[in-house]
Amino acid sequence: MNTEELVGLSLAEAGRLVRAREISPVELTQAHLERIARLDGKINSFITVMDEAAMQQARQAEAELARGERINGQPLGALHGLPIALKDLFETAGVRTTAGSKFFSDYYPEQDAVVTSKLKSAGAILVGKNNMHEIALGLTTVNPHYGACHNPWKLDRVPGGSSGGSAAALAARFCLGAIGSDTGGSIRVPAALCGVVGLKPTYGRVSLRGVIPLSWNLDHAGPMARQVLDVALLLQIIAGYDPEDPVSVDVPVDDYLLGIQRGVAGWRIILAEDDYFEHTHPEIAQAVRQAAKVLEEAGAKIETAPLPGARDAALNNGMIVVSDAAAFHAERLHDQPEGFGADVLQRLQIGAALPLVDYIRARRSQVEMRRQFARLFEKCDLLLLPTTPIAAPPISGPDALELARWLTRYTAPFNLTGLPALSLPCGFTSDGLPIGLQMVARPWGEARLLQAGYAFEQATDWRFRQPELM
Repeated sequence: MNTEELVGLSLAEAGRLVRAREISPVELTQAHLERIARLDGKINSFITVMDEAAMQQARQAEAELARGERINGQPLGALHGLPIALKDLFETAGVRTTAGSKFFSDYYPEQDAVVTSKLKSAGAILVGKNNMHEIALGLTTVNPHYGACHNPWKLDRVPGGSSGGSAAALAARFCLGAIGSDTGGSIRVPAALCGVVGLKPTYGRVSLRGVIPLSWNLDHAGPMARQVLDVALLLQIIAGYDPEDPVSVDVPVDDYLLGIQRGVAGWRIILAEDDYFEHTHPEIAQAVRQAAKVLEEAGAKIETAPLPGARDAALNNGMIVVSDAAAFHAERLHDQPEGFGADVLQRLQIGAALPLVDYIRARRSQVEMRRQFARLFEKCDLLLLPTTPIAAPPISGPDALELARWLTRYTAPFNLTGLPALSLPCGFTSDGLPIGLQMVARPWGEARLLQAGYAFEQATDWRFRQPELM
């Protein structure tokens, strides 16, 4: 295979070929690193490229394959020899972890985050740490300290945030999978804007130990890739109870691959439609309605219904995010406010000034909304809605920041409620920008969510589209 063919593989395809010894971890890793070196100057999707360490890992992986498909009597990991990237707030032992912040520019953790350790144990090759919105508090990944990240589909557009570098790197074929974090939409929004797949699992499903926090009450870690099956593979690796993480929940991990091909025949699916969605761009609204028809043709029963409380849920999620962020960064905010970028500083100051009574009410609404959505999922198997109301907005211009504020309108309610939510491509605008479809399931319903996403993906060809980068 040539370089372009290697970087165009899915995670699952590459894994099969590596295990069959039809391609090697060294050539696969080298192909991705060469592409990063050649093209990431245009995208700026990485803060740190771990090229030397990645090649060392790749050579070790290749040697282990040569000795046989077992290491110390154990089978090779599911990600053996496969290039993966990490959002730069997952701690990596001995490798700089910045959280996109000036304050962490020289932070070299002594230990790996739990997620990092699980990826390494599964044999993943870590090619680098992705660019992100500063401290994860924003939707553009226009980072004042490490430079703006650009959307591979149109370089003058944002990739979304805060996991913008992760989504951009996937769309640009710089890695086969990535791990992001999501506090108001930070996995799903960039996945939608860059035309890839991103999953925010149920709150407590993936350990946050070793992840630099934004909000202790709303942060989620989750997988990103170019296809649903690949997201399922990554989730299988990183999911699980961590007794040392206070918000981790001891619920058994499903086999996310076992039933992924079973389809949605007989499912009851609700397409959310009410005045909350009236500001959705017409091309996005039409693409989501067409996606519902695809699932209907696959045997699901589609109904339209309002999404009561979504507006308040999004607002309350926003209040909790900025308040929690202000609490975590309180000392830095007090002593060195000039160390933050202008947009992040403004949000932190809003969070610090928020009256306690408003914060308490927001937390109370969180409990109420969880119960409300629990009742909704007594009546249906899946909820459908757009991931974002608009496609990728411009990086600069008079309306750039205002447009960015719209991006979490449809994602933030599911951080507040902690529900699992998946974004996957469902079309393109007339300007050639990706459109994201959001699927939401009941708590711990990741397997069903991936099953529905896979059924939609197999009935369409959006996953095969890719940006042209020269």
